[in-house]
Amino acid sequence: MNESDAEHYAGQLKELGYVQAEDFHHADVIVVNTCCVRESAEKRIAGKIGELKAVKTANPNVIICIAGCMAQKDGERLLKKYPQIDILLGTSYVNDFKRILVEYDKTRSIYCELRTGNSMEFEGQKVRLSPFHAWIPIMYGCNNFCTYCIVPYVRGRERSRTQEQILAEIRQAVTQGYKEFTLLGQNVNSYGKDFDDKNAFAKLLRAADAIDGVERLHYMTSHPRDMNEDVILAVAEGRHISHHFHVPVQSGSTEILRRMNRGYTREKYLDLIRTIRKHVPDAVITTDIIVGFPGETEADFIDTLSLVETVGFDAAFTFIYSKRSGTPAAKMDNQVPLEVKKDRLNRLMETENKYSLQKNKMLIGKVVEVFAEGATKNKNVWSGRTRENKLVLWDVEDKVYRVGDAVQVKIDTAQTWLVKGKTVECHN
Repeated sequence: MNESDAEHYAGQLKELGYVQAEDFHHADVIVVNTCCVRESAEKRIAGKIGELKAVKTANPNVIICIAGCMAQKDGERLLKKYPQIDILLGTSYVNDFKRILVEYDKTRSIYCELRTGNSMEFEGQKVRLSPFHAWIPIMYGCNNFCTYCIVPYVRGRERSRTQEQILAEIRQAVTQGYKEFTLLGQNVNSYGKDFDDKNAFAKLLRAADAIDGVERLHYMTSHPRDMNEDVILAVAEGRHISHHFHVPVQSGSTEILRRMNRGYTREKYLDLIRTIRKHVPDAVITTDIIVGFPGETEADFIDTLSLVETVGFDAAFTFIYSKRSGTPAAKMDNQVPLEVKKDRLNRLMETENKYSLQKNKMLIGKVVEVFAEGATKNKNVWSGRTRENKLVLWDVEDKVYRVGDAVQVKIDTAQTWLVKGKTVECHN
């Protein structure tokens, strides 16, 4: 979501005649697009904002804008702590940035806009980060209010774009050479509920999949409570829709899920996984898991480990619970000590890594198609991803590739987070 927002900011700057600076120390406008989903992100951002004090001292005319979720959450506190900030912009004003920047440049008075729920439809250009892959926002905000999560408070309530607007953006991107698309939302399975259409997301997937020129279609992120069988069938029946299902479980304990306000039980989640595998037998399934949520007992954690073993995820993004001020969980009793959380995280990672490696080993000997993303730190090794979002590395040997090329790679080595192979000639 933040990468997509950054493309919107960059596009508006381009419309005003700006070009990207080689180094932020020599820029005329600096936008820091912030995140506050975890404490570690906030600390890094605070350090970056602190760096900008010296930049402002060296060039008093530079315009510094702090935008995004941390700006929305901490607002006036940031202005007081960091006098180098000129513009403080909340999450609902991404697409008003051009107007706001022009207004600020006329008055040079500190500008602060933090109201939520403003229209987010964007009619200008974007400066996309990739030459072949496009982020396509389909909705904004979240209505779920998981007790650990700050997102609904900083992104606002759910607002869906119309299907016509979304499909028009995809068609335009196709004419510009884009062939891989990711539909974005805090909870894509809620798409269209504000239109009173519970099956709107499945309909959108089918419509986007039918557009000539779309070669791959992804989406993120799903909420297990709202994913229905029609969405799974749309994936199963689609021509270009990825068979990658990212379905964040967060915990394997029904009691902890209740405390998290996730809206489903362990059993319901496992039912969903069975439904996915029934209709999409080759599905790549990944998840997010939080350890050390307030009140999590050793028995609750063992439930999480057993769920990981039952499902056999291709990968899991694992996190230690981090207090977010303003969320209900931050005030809950029975906060878990840090040393216990670290121990559980290590045990969880050790368990999941076995399954990730096991799943990747199943690709050995198979030929997969990847879209080339570019060279790694080793210029003789390139990387790319399969349709199912598996990361692949291969030796370029004496071949010449361009970013976005479709490359056939025969896998010969599997690691926990990636696979490696050699390119093969494709004969029709």
